[in-house]
Amino acid sequence: MKRIQFISTLSIATLTLFSCSSDNGRADGYGNFEATEITISAENNGKLMQFNLDEGQSLTKEALVGYIDTIPLALKRDQLAVSKEVIASKSRGVLSQIAVLNARLETADTNKKRIENLIKDNAGTQKQLDDITGEIDVIKQQIKSVKIQNTPVVSELKNIDVQIRQIEDQIGKSKIINPINGTVLVKYAEPNEVTAFGKPLYKIADLSTMQLRVFVSETQLSGIKIGQKVNVKIDSNTDMKSYPGTITWIASEAEFTPKIIQTKEERVALVYAVKINVANDGSLKIGMPAEMWLHEEVL
Repeated sequence: MKRIQFISTLSIATLTLFSCSSDNGRADGYGNFEATEITISAENNGKLMQFNLDEGQSLTKEALVGYIDTIPLALKRDQLAVSKEVIASKSRGVLSQIAVLNARLETADTNKKRIENLIKDNAGTQKQLDDITGEIDVIKQQIKSVKIQNTPVVSELKNIDVQIRQIEDQIGKSKIINPINGTVLVKYAEPNEVTAFGKPLYKIADLSTMQLRVFVSETQLSGIKIGQKVNVKIDSNTDMKSYPGTITWIASEAEFTPKIIQTKEERVALVYAVKINVANDGSLKIGMPAEMWLHEEVL
C-alpha cells in the first residue's frame, strides 16, 4: 500500500514538473541574429577613380557608388576601330571586284540568250553558243576565287567586332553598381587605390529584416511549423524587449548544439536549427543574442 502511494506521489510530481517546464520562465530557444551578407568585388583591373560610400551608409539597389579608370580600355577600343576601318577598306575593294564580275556575268547571260534565239532562227552557230558558255564559266570561277580571297577579311572583321564588344563589356563593368538595398557593413578600399578583378570592395547586407537562428530539441519540433508566429526577445536597459517573428525555415537534419550556448551537458545534445524573420526597428544587430518564445501571445 505504501509502495502504491509512493508511486502515485512520484507520478504527480513528475506531471507537475512537466506541466511547469514550458512555463518555468525559460525561453523555448536561444540564438543570435544573422543577415545575408554580400561581398561586392571589382569586376575589372585599374585605379578607383571614384568610390563614394562609408560604413553604416544605406544604399539603394542599382545605385552607382564608384567606377574604375576606363581610359586604357577606351584607347584600345579606338585602336580596334581604326584597324576595323583599314580591313573594311580591303573588303570593299574585293567587293567592288565582285560587283564588276557580276556585271560581266549578267551581260554574258544576256548574250547567251540572244545567241540561243538566233540558233532557233538558224541565224547563229553552235560555236558562238559554246564561246559564250565558256566565257560565263570563266566569270563564275573568277567570282568564286575573289569570294575565297574575301573570306579571311570577313572573318577578321568579325573577330574585331567581338573584341570591341568585349572591351565595351569591360567598360560597363568598370562601373561599381550596388546590387541590393542595404547597409554597408565593411569598406575594403579607398578612392585612388589600384584594384584588381575579384578584389573585395565592400560588404553589404539588408538589415531591414533580420534572421534569428535558434536551436530546438527534437521534442519541440512537433510544436513548431513554417509560417508560425512567435515572440522574440532581446535584452534592454530595464526589461526584455519583444518583437513579433515568423518561422521561415526548419532544419531537416539534427546537429550538435553549438558550444557558444547552453550548458556543458546540453552541448552534447542533438538539436535542430530554426530561422525566424524579425522586422528590424534599428535596434537589432548581427550577432546579437536573442530568445524565442512559443507560448506567449505574439504582439
